[in-house]
Amino acid sequence: MEQLDLIEEITRNDGSRYYEISNIDQNGIAELAVDHGEIKKVRILQLNIPRTNALIEYEKYINDTYDLQTLTNEDDWKNPKWVEWDKPKGKILDAYHMILKANRIG
Repeated sequence: MEQLDLIEEITRNDGSRYYEISNIDQNGIAELAVDHGEIKKVRILQLNIPRTNALIEYEKYINDTYDLQTLTNEDDWKNPKWVEWDKPKGKILDAYHMILKANRIG
């Protein structure tokens, strides 16, 4: 299970932006996705975010729902596939918003 410990801002190719709770490995995948033209830009806004209950809940959802790419897998870094993580309404979206609010982002 990957721990999430940073917040980044993703700029889609259409210029719209969103925030993601991520980690340095996933940020590296995002940087590669920029290089491959799958997204326009990524920048880290906050490092070492607190491990709150909301973060732990969101992190569990991401790990259970997505097959996370990693920089240790050559196929992932040679051919990154950008996946924008869904945030379903209810406890996951609420947890996401709590994390952003606690870190004064958004």
